[in-house]
Amino acid sequence: MTDFLPRPILTTMVVNIIEQLRQTGLSDYESRTYLALLEEHPLTAYEAAGQAGIPTSKIYGVMRKLEEKELVLELTEKGKKRYIPQEPEEYLSSYRFRMEKTLDTLSSELKKPRTGKEISYIWNLTDTAALMERAEKMISRARSTILLSVWDEEFRHLAPLVRKREAEGVKTAVIHFGPAVEKTARVFLHPIQDTLYSEKGGRGFTLVTDSSAALSGTLSETGLEGAWSSSRGFVTLAEDYIKHDIYIMKIVERFDDQLIRKFGEGYPFLRDIFHNEEAPET
Repeated sequence: MTDFLPRPILTTMVVNIIEQLRQTGLSDYESRTYLALLEEHPLTAYEAAGQAGIPTSKIYGVMRKLEEKELVLELTEKGKKRYIPQEPEEYLSSYRFRMEKTLDTLSSELKKPRTGKEISYIWNLTDTAALMERAEKMISRARSTILLSVWDEEFRHLAPLVRKREAEGVKTAVIHFGPAVEKTARVFLHPIQDTLYSEKGGRGFTLVTDSSAALSGTLSETGLEGAWSSSRGFVTLAEDYIKHDIYIMKIVERFDDQLIRKFGEGYPFLRDIFHNEEAPET
């Protein structure tokens, strides 16, 4: 005889809520049981196991853990132990208070001077979502400058945050590849995006904030190859790359016709770094 009760069919929303509860430190069984009690209470441990679809042999340990975390309260009705859940807002408020207190303490302690070499590793990134999350954090935390080299696909996502930081007094400069959603004095349009896409095999992305951290990568159909670092050499290389492109864009904006006559459409002779030649006259 099995101690499993029929497992309820979980909707996408419920699965998502369970995952979010797990992010707060609850186990899968604890999350399921808490949700079951929110749906219906009071319940006996056996009834809660049935509602949550977890083994009855596990439910008493789960209830004990939830009581320790002050997520459920035990009642006695007609000689039977039953359980009711703590209000979600009360739980979330307590969790928020504990996390903020913990983060404040860590922020203070980790900033204290320590002996040893400065940490300056380069962290590899292979997930586009992780790249964009890191970019958002860097832009949000920038104090003085934001330099960004980006294609339209990624800029559409970051543009509102960049504009917000710019309005807050952070200096910004953007090299934009592809048709631009907006054109301002601080957004420089790159004229040969197709050539660069072909050369790099994807969309390039480079972000430098406060001359102290850099994020760079190439997004292609096969995924992402990227890296993040606060290493002085890595940051300087990324920063110089963006600055150099801005210098070139200022020149292109003013002398595009002459550059095409000298180096051809798309500037192939200019981009040929192994020869110092001009396009043949036609």
